[in-house]
Amino acid sequence: MDTYKRTPLELLTLPQHFVIPLFQRSYVWKQDEQWEPLWKDIQRVTELRIAQPHLAPQHFLGAVVMQGQPPRGNRVTTWTVVDGQQRLTTLQLLMDATHSLMAQAGLTRLANQLQSLTHNSADFMPEGSSLLKLRHLNDDCPAFDEVMTAEAPIDHPSLDHAESRVAQAHHYFISVVEQWLGDVGTEDFEQRAEALTQVLMDGLTLVTIELLASEDSQEIFETLNARGTPLTAADLVRNFVFQRVEAEGGDAQRVYKEDWPFEKKFWTKEVSVGRYLVSRSSLFLNQWLTAQAGEEISPQSTFTRFKSFVEQSSDQNMADLLPLLKQQADQYQAWTEAAARPSGSLSVVELSMYRMQAGGIELLKPLLIWLHAPARKVPQDVIDQVVSAAESWIVRRQFLRMTSSDLGRIIADIIQANDSAPSNELATRVISHLARLNVSSTYWPGDDEIRQALSTEPAYRRFPRARLRTFLEAVENEYRAETGQPQVERIAYPIEHVLPQKWQDSWPVGSPEQEMERQERVHRLGNLTLLTTALNSKVSNGPWGSKRTALLKHNTMKITARLVDRAEHSDWDESSIDARTGELIDVLLRVWSVPDGHVGKVVDPQVKAGDWVQLKHLVEGGLLHVGDTLTATHRDFVGREATLGEDRRIHLDGKTFDSPSGAAKHLRGRTTNGWYFWSIADGRRLRDVRQEFLGGTKRGDSDSKAALYRGFWELALERMRSEHPTWTRGTTSSGAWIDTSLGIPGVVVSTCWYRAGLAVQLYFNSPEASENTERYEALLARRETVETELDSVPAWDPMDGHKAARVVLTSDFASVDDRSRWEEAVDWLVAAQAQLRQAYATTVGSE
Repeated sequence: MDTYKRTPLELLTLPQHFVIPLFQRSYVWKQDEQWEPLWKDIQRVTELRIAQPHLAPQHFLGAVVMQGQPPRGNRVTTWTVVDGQQRLTTLQLLMDATHSLMAQAGLTRLANQLQSLTHNSADFMPEGSSLLKLRHLNDDCPAFDEVMTAEAPIDHPSLDHAESRVAQAHHYFISVVEQWLGDVGTEDFEQRAEALTQVLMDGLTLVTIELLASEDSQEIFETLNARGTPLTAADLVRNFVFQRVEAEGGDAQRVYKEDWPFEKKFWTKEVSVGRYLVSRSSLFLNQWLTAQAGEEISPQSTFTRFKSFVEQSSDQNMADLLPLLKQQADQYQAWTEAAARPSGSLSVVELSMYRMQAGGIELLKPLLIWLHAPARKVPQDVIDQVVSAAESWIVRRQFLRMTSSDLGRIIADIIQANDSAPSNELATRVISHLARLNVSSTYWPGDDEIRQALSTEPAYRRFPRARLRTFLEAVENEYRAETGQPQVERIAYPIEHVLPQKWQDSWPVGSPEQEMERQERVHRLGNLTLLTTALNSKVSNGPWGSKRTALLKHNTMKITARLVDRAEHSDWDESSIDARTGELIDVLLRVWSVPDGHVGKVVDPQVKAGDWVQLKHLVEGGLLHVGDTLTATHRDFVGREATLGEDRRIHLDGKTFDSPSGAAKHLRGRTTNGWYFWSIADGRRLRDVRQEFLGGTKRGDSDSKAALYRGFWELALERMRSEHPTWTRGTTSSGAWIDTSLGIPGVVVSTCWYRAGLAVQLYFNSPEASENTERYEALLARRETVETELDSVPAWDPMDGHKAARVVLTSDFASVDDRSRWEEAVDWLVAAQAQLRQAYATTVGSE
């Protein structure tokens, strides 16, 4: 038995077969549990390589056990996959899906590189035999072979085995990779395609355990899967740390005893993170790394990222690093233990830890660790301002029950952008960063939106009980602070409905309409309070007079006392609940406040892509200013600066450049994405400023605007697939636009919700600007003929200076918010697309 650490390139490059035997279980991996986490890890590594090419991070995929088979004639080398077939199958599906997209985009070199890892060359195989390197002998064989050999672009719903998990995985990877790559022909697309291909080839790591044909594979399989306890990230880090200490000539035994804190019961305890249990030590190390690196790190990558972090810190040995790590670990433990105390007032940081624990989130902990780094020496009042603002950002999104899936990235961005910020500017910069967020998946909601939502929200039903309790505790603490009293005890006081949940017997009303009005208010915020002792059911469900007496007798809560006082001379009814709901909302908005004038506006994407954005647009939008200094972020040019001139061009070394990429190429001597290369004074790269101008990304599943887009596109794409199956294979999108194929590279038909409303455009986006101009002018020369094919007069837009051109049809459908007109809008866009396609075909031809 031999064990190796291999990249996919090292494992898969030779002509060979990996055979999944008949007795292996079928493919069972799922989107939410395996496909999506894997893709996010690969996406993270790829984006990190783009942003910081010198890091070359890796992602560890796991182990594959395989047994060599005796050679037979001229057959290629054959391995039986004993364990790891799920990850190996998934990797092959992801590679093939990416290959398909590269091939469609005309990136032949990249497509061939990936295909060489999934398919054997025909030169090594008997004529007529399958070229696939991975061969299934179990029930997955027909589905796997079909999807892996289908000609691109693949119409997944039409496959014979479309319902198989294998086909669904391939379809998923096609969708997410296509969305992440962006628009074909843009500089971003090609840079991302190159980086993703390299990651799939050499940015992933597998451990292969290779058995001889004579070894007992079943015994090894049982040992791997049924015996022992898996190593945690902290275990792997510990082993690495003390090997490193010894290699540096340190006293490993002394260092372990004095500076390694993670063997205590506190650190070995498993805590819940989402659907998973992890040791607290592993979780802390992950969050500490995020604080150090300013990047979101998946739990599966904790060890590999820790190792690369240490290896890159050439000026610091392990014996010096460990005391600093221990100091922050001890502080983290102190916060956690303080947050678990049932009584006594907590500091801003400790209270934030308590609320995170009650809310089931970990988001702010990397920020807390970063703020308290020993070398940073941030004043406590600044720390409190930053933590309060960040907590307000998160809690306000919780009020609206918005997704938190993208918030970890924002925390990492804040850390990275402000790592060298002076303490006296830190709070202002962080608050400004949060206030600038204007994408539905990350923005900081304003007062009006919160008030509108919570006024009618059935809070008791909609919020997790522990989280709801922290909201009511925050109100209680605010009331107590007015009279200098300590914070309320954190002992899970019962939440009581003032108007009972079973109100019909003791709180009757006279009509069905009144019953409906009353029932709607039972679970609203204004009808809820905290009690020191739960009332018995008879009193709780009894009439208001007796219940009010019981509340007066048994309660010491300010929040309840004020409720009783306000209803001293009246019944507790719908108007009382509404009024108190408003009062509680006002208190919550004070506790979790926003900067003066902040409204939390979301700017939806206005255009199909960002390739049209120029520096002048960012200046006109107030995001950049004449005279701003741009700083190079590339490791070889750190500190080099350029200036944004009055001509809206970049001035560098006595020369002027129209684009960030042109200025970056001047420094590096080769093609470079300037939007990633240059940063502004607050630490953000130009790509982030550009994205802010565009109004966000395509992320966000549960946010209101994204959900509207998703619903509309599902309806539109279903119609297109049904009536025009050659146009698209897409099923949905959560962004403001979609592209459909014209069957010609560099030409698409794009449908987009602009600010002015729904539009369909014939979009020329070839990488060669001259080709776009030629196609556009050829169409323009036949303008009269084109317009006879259309029901309305289009806008002819040469997009001067943007390397693209378009012909646009606009509609009278003003907003995707108007669901009542969706069917009518879909009718229009399908007809408009058909007309543009026909106009292009009859005037220019299919080339």
